[in-house]
Amino acid sequence: MNVSEWSAALPVWLLMAMGVFLLAGLVKGVVGLGLPTVAMGLLALRMPPAEAAALLVVPSLVTNLWQMQPMTSLPALFRRMGPMQLGICAGTAVGALLIGAPAGAWATVALGIALIVYSGWVLLGAQWRVAAGQEAWLGPVVGSATGLVTSATGVFVVPAVPYLQSLQMQRDELIQAMGLCFTVSTLALAAGLAWNGSFNTGDVGRSALLLVPALLGMQMGTWLRSRLSPLWFKRCLMMGLLLLGVSMVVR
Repeated sequence: MNVSEWSAALPVWLLMAMGVFLLAGLVKGVVGLGLPTVAMGLLALRMPPAEAAALLVVPSLVTNLWQMQPMTSLPALFRRMGPMQLGICAGTAVGALLIGAPAGAWATVALGIALIVYSGWVLLGAQWRVAAGQEAWLGPVVGSATGLVTSATGVFVVPAVPYLQSLQMQRDELIQAMGLCFTVSTLALAAGLAWNGSFNTGDVGRSALLLVPALLGMQMGTWLRSRLSPLWFKRCLMMGLLLLGVSMVVR
């Protein structure tokens, strides 16, 4: 079977999803985040948000576990970030009970708003600084808000990423902290989807199929990161996400 015959034998949704996760993995490889944001934003154009969120689980989980390295420094980071992770779990659980799985027009609008807020924050270069004494109580609050956004949209970068950036961590520690938060958010999202009957064993298999293009995209992104300016790449990406979010809200 040649390439054209092999492509024709694959379901249309799988070909589309493989292309989306290849792009999303590339973005994550270059800038260290963005896989769920890009994947959810593009998949939601062709399928219900709950179905798109179910496809996200395995690629997101594996790539985020990889991002949590080195494991030797993880215990200390988890002690610091533990209250925030509990907030993420609690917020996602409350959202799953009160909101349910992302579905319908409201979920598309909520996702569009999340994309607009996130991309606008990055493009404006907004600076948020959190004093050391505020972290103990603000971490769980931000985690809970992130969990609610996750349960409603399937995207878990807002407000977690701006908050982590405000803690003035070193680069490697920040990347690892994002990996930790994203991993917890992915597991919490999968539990919420399962609770609402939107994620089952069949979805695990379909999601696992998309791990390969996601990892391939990450490898490509890592290669590109050494040859492109991450700043301009991020600016172009955020402009694309901003326009995508606006189109979702308008539609």
